[in-house]
Amino acid sequence: MKRLLYNLTCLVFGAFALLSCIDEYDADIAAEDSNLLVVEGTICSAELNKFYLSRTQDIKATHAPRMVTGASVSVHGSDGSEYKAQATDDYYACWIEQLDPDVKYYLHIEADGEVYESEPQLPLRTEKIARVEGSQPTPDSNIDVLVTPEAPFDASKTNYYTWSYIETWEVHPDYTTYVYFDTNTMQKVDSIGIFPERGWMDAIGSNILVEATTHYEGQHIQKLKLYDIDNSDERLYYKYSGLVQQRAISKDEYEYECARRQASSEMGGLFTPLPSALPTNIRCLTSGKSVIGFVGCALNVAKYRFFFSPLDFSVNHPYKGDKRVWLKDCTIDECLRMANQGMWLCEWDDNRMNGGGPLNTAWATKHQLDVRARGAYTEEPDFWPLDEN
Repeated sequence: MKRLLYNLTCLVFGAFALLSCIDEYDADIAAEDSNLLVVEGTICSAELNKFYLSRTQDIKATHAPRMVTGASVSVHGSDGSEYKAQATDDYYACWIEQLDPDVKYYLHIEADGEVYESEPQLPLRTEKIARVEGSQPTPDSNIDVLVTPEAPFDASKTNYYTWSYIETWEVHPDYTTYVYFDTNTMQKVDSIGIFPERGWMDAIGSNILVEATTHYEGQHIQKLKLYDIDNSDERLYYKYSGLVQQRAISKDEYEYECARRQASSEMGGLFTPLPSALPTNIRCLTSGKSVIGFVGCALNVAKYRFFFSPLDFSVNHPYKGDKRVWLKDCTIDECLRMANQGMWLCEWDDNRMNGGGPLNTAWATKHQLDVRARGAYTEEPDFWPLDEN
């Protein structure tokens, strides 16, 4: 206990010492550690290989890193094969039909008068995904998405993997309408299909996970959590699908990803390593310039599609009340005014012919009625009728 109190006292005095330093700290970063080339991408079979090239920038910069333009980018094999990448607005891309498991491949880059190459490596095989499942420990818990790969090809050694995912979910409008107000005839018109009854939205998962099999029995990963979804998230209201992509990686790439994540989480700390200190398998052949990034090489990527239904979990889909604008005992001029303001007629309760009753109407915005206004698309994905994989 005395030792603990001593440590706490040291920490407190240390904190006061730091707080008493009023001079702004500027890291003395050497010129050779600035404007470094950053490379991201993977050489892979039967995929559109995308390689992102950018430069490091000052921490005070207000814009996102820009793509390095005018570069020459290509994939080379030890058998003399070459695949030239073409520049797009955001990346350099080339299609590779099938990699040879006995050939070493590397990325070749010529940019701004320098030549860079990644270390030649054999493409790694990736096991299939055995299953992806959802877990909700309690009715109020988030839904965890868990992945289990098939047994490793070689259970005698540590295996390394990375996972990414793409989400697709069904969305419905807040309200539906089968009428609209015709501003020419000044009357409501019955119409079916003014707006789509449903749509779909996509998102690329923000969390890319890496893991080693060291602590798993038989080097076999079981029920690894990829991400979770809040049980009140609209993605779970109707039908949700995820496409999980799994790729075997080398120990070097695993260590690079771990170091990159640590550096990102500690950015701004006194002991944060400089970007040039991150491990990499890319080198500059024409000078001693450092490079940031890692280029992996994969014979295949395992993919698994899964679906969640709100009936499978305890999903909180709260009723938010009627948010439409109701006009009680309104006039035709008021209906015209609402239509000219961009509002859409939802309900038309006309009792004027029944003993001189009122005309009551309800109005909604296009955002409330049309899922396309929220960024959804209406063509059903070809995989949507499936249940799994």
